[in-house]
Amino acid sequence: MKTLFYLVTATAVMALAVWAYRQNYETQARLKDVDGLHAEIANLRGRASMLRAEWAYLNKPERLEDLATQNFDRLQLLELGPGNFRRIDQIPYPAAPALAVSLEGDDE
Repeated sequence: MKTLFYLVTATAVMALAVWAYRQNYETQARLKDVDGLHAEIANLRGRASMLRAEWAYLNKPERLEDLATQNFDRLQLLELGPGNFRRIDQIPYPAAPALAVSLEGDDE
């Protein structure tokens, strides 16, 4: 009976050792995946920062004004001023179409 108990205990210890060994390597593999994802996130954040800086440069008002001046012949862009805006009551809206009224059904 003692022998059977030792044999079962030894088998259980070996099975748990194999399970722990597999869990250890699976955990290490997942940690490598996480490290790869962290590196990718850092790369994308750096790229996004660079793109924001580039966008800010491309939209500088001085730069856009110079481009508009250089390409005036083709674009015909003019500066906005107070004369380009109107009050709401000065906007000519189209007249509402007149609704036609028919007296269908009144044959009397």
